[in-house]
Amino acid sequence: MGLKQLSNKTLYLASPYGFSEHWKLKLLPDFISKLESMGASVLEPFARNTNIDLSSPGWANKVASSNLNDLRTSDGIFAIVNGTPPDEGVMVELGVAIALGKPTFLFRDDFRKCTDSDDYPLNLMIFLGTPSDSWNDYYYSSFDEIDCKNKAIYKWLAD
Repeated sequence: MGLKQLSNKTLYLASPYGFSEHWKLKLLPDFISKLESMGASVLEPFARNTNIDLSSPGWANKVASSNLNDLRTSDGIFAIVNGTPPDEGVMVELGVAIALGKPTFLFRDDFRKCTDSDDYPLNLMIFLGTPSDSWNDYYYSSFDEIDCKNKAIYKWLAD
């Protein structure tokens, strides 16, 4: 189902899955592989920050600065927004990407309601980085839906 490997687009993968060893080993690789098979170059912050000594002073600023730099250089963001509410780090990364005008792709296969709206599954501000008339093309509610040819990320990577 993969696109031609001609896309030179880079996606920042915002997720909370690197905080758990099990999730890091079982969930993150699936997302990275799926996005790479579609032609994206994936910037995954947990893997990219392994050289930072977390016991040294200023480590948090180094991690945050590295993530900010990756967000700036990326072409878009793929944000895993599971949870009620979604992970606060992912929300900050998403806000930065929206402020930078990056294309935004959202993944949530969490069935719990996380909004007061009957129309949107999450806080309305999260959708600010998606087109108002077709936000649901940028929203993925199952893993198998990610490489669907009718959805936005597939079309974006094919451009």
